[in-house]
Amino acid sequence: MTTNLGWIDVGRSCRAAPLGLAPAEVVHAVFYNFADGEVARHIPWVWGKTTPQEAIAVRERGSVAALRQRIGQLADSPGLVRAAGLATRAAVSAPTEGRALYAGLRALDVPAEPVARLWHAATLLREHRGDGHNAALLAHGIGGTEAHVLLALSLGMRAEEFGRTHHLPKAQLAGVVDGLRRHGLVDAAGGFTDAGRETKKRIEALTDELAAPAYDVLTADELDELTAGLEPIAAAAQEVDD
Repeated sequence: MTTNLGWIDVGRSCRAAPLGLAPAEVVHAVFYNFADGEVARHIPWVWGKTTPQEAIAVRERGSVAALRQRIGQLADSPGLVRAAGLATRAAVSAPTEGRALYAGLRALDVPAEPVARLWHAATLLREHRGDGHNAALLAHGIGGTEAHVLLALSLGMRAEEFGRTHHLPKAQLAGVVDGLRRHGLVDAAGGFTDAGRETKKRIEALTDELAAPAYDVLTADELDELTAGLEPIAAAAQEVDD
């Protein structure tokens, strides 16, 4: 890997790496919300520059190093070790049915080092929830780009201002918004209707419901302990540099 472009393509492909040498069409389907043709810009080209196994290793090393740097002394604390253990129990207990990306990641070995273990567990739980979110979107008839538009509106932004959609051709984005308008989810001014806002709430509620079984393995006290243990770690990781 000798070019910056190559590293960028590896970075964009790392989440798909647990799927192995899956073709672009499969990756597009599993991720659900990439714009048409976006995956094909990177896959399978990137697998001629590295392997899925190498991409997974690079992603883990880089992510763990960044997390360790952000959280400082917490990286070596007993609280992090305990949180990593609880999070891992939850992360490897969730059902895999219908969750291709989660299942691919779960097939990998769980790291032994505590910070790496916590990062891996959090990534597993994230992918489990994401797979469920895609199912919720599909059940409500919301396509991938439409989901981005609804997210933008929920954040008080227009679709053309939102980072995940602003780069799309104007005609394509206008067509997506028009489709949402025809279904009564977006008004004439491009904002939420009451029906659109309610649909977004239902999708998020169903996503939460589908994510919940991952935590059934923990007792109520353990879940409270995990939440309390993660709070200082999350605060340190999100702290804005001066």
